[in-house]
Amino acid sequence: MFRKRSTALISIAAVAAAFALAGCGSDSDSGSDPLSSGGGDKSAIVIGSANFPESELLMQLYAQTLKAAGAKVETKPNIGAREIYMKAFTSGDIDLLPEYNGALLSYLSPDGVPEGVTSPDDVYAALQKVLPKGSETLPQSAAEDKDTLTVTKETADKYSLSTIEDLQPVAGKLTVGAGPEWRERYQGLVGLKDLYDVKFKEFKPLDSGGPLTVAAIKDGSIDVGNVFSTDSAITTNGWVVLGDPKNLYTSQNIVPLIQSDKVTPEVTDALNALSKALTTENLTEALAKVQVDKQDPVTVAGDFLKANGLS
Repeated sequence: MFRKRSTALISIAAVAAAFALAGCGSDSDSGSDPLSSGGGDKSAIVIGSANFPESELLMQLYAQTLKAAGAKVETKPNIGAREIYMKAFTSGDIDLLPEYNGALLSYLSPDGVPEGVTSPDDVYAALQKVLPKGSETLPQSAAEDKDTLTVTKETADKYSLSTIEDLQPVAGKLTVGAGPEWRERYQGLVGLKDLYDVKFKEFKPLDSGGPLTVAAIKDGSIDVGNVFSTDSAITTNGWVVLGDPKNLYTSQNIVPLIQSDKVTPEVTDALNALSKALTTENLTEALAKVQVDKQDPVTVAGDFLKANGLS
């Protein structure tokens, strides 16, 4: 059996605009923008990130790890949502991405993720069958960051919420917030209706588990938010993460997605060492330095690598 999934439709204009923004957002490692014609060092590994802080931090970890191993790298942070940055990857404009095994599998599976595929090993094995031509994944990390549906303790108490199933009788009174792409994703409104028969009163397009969603939960403008499990706002605010008994959100282990022509023994060894060093706990701690302490991801990544003997 397969879960049905809707695919987000993104206009060429929107993609072009996002790429332009990505070029503007490139950091000092970047050089010419390889997303535009004729730019970039063709020998360099171009590393991209999605438009949320953890992805940018992971991008910096990949970049600094590879630079320490002697590779040339360029970075392209904040390209956008998966629907946008995967277009850049499949077109060859991006060579390497930090990804999440379950979310990537869902995106690449037009007929849905097979039922029962939830464990890290099962998800990784299924992912190998749907990867874009000419690409591969290196071994995944034990570090995991899952999508969650999160509410304040007050909301949980008011509506007796402990799992996503508990939303079914009350969702018609509630507003949910997430990234705009969540409207079309199976691991968003589509899957919530399909698996849990949950349909909210309103969907507010905000950001992907970022500061807009967190702020909206805090000020009460949304009742339920899509927040990533490593986000320190959950514990800092005493929020409640709703359980997911039907596994809408499969394992989300961090995995390097790379163009096969950029894979060398040196690249593989360097990224494998980083993946082994990453844990959910130390990634959560590093991300808090970016989100709470407002440190530069470049600095946080460098400190992480030094602490783990990788630089």
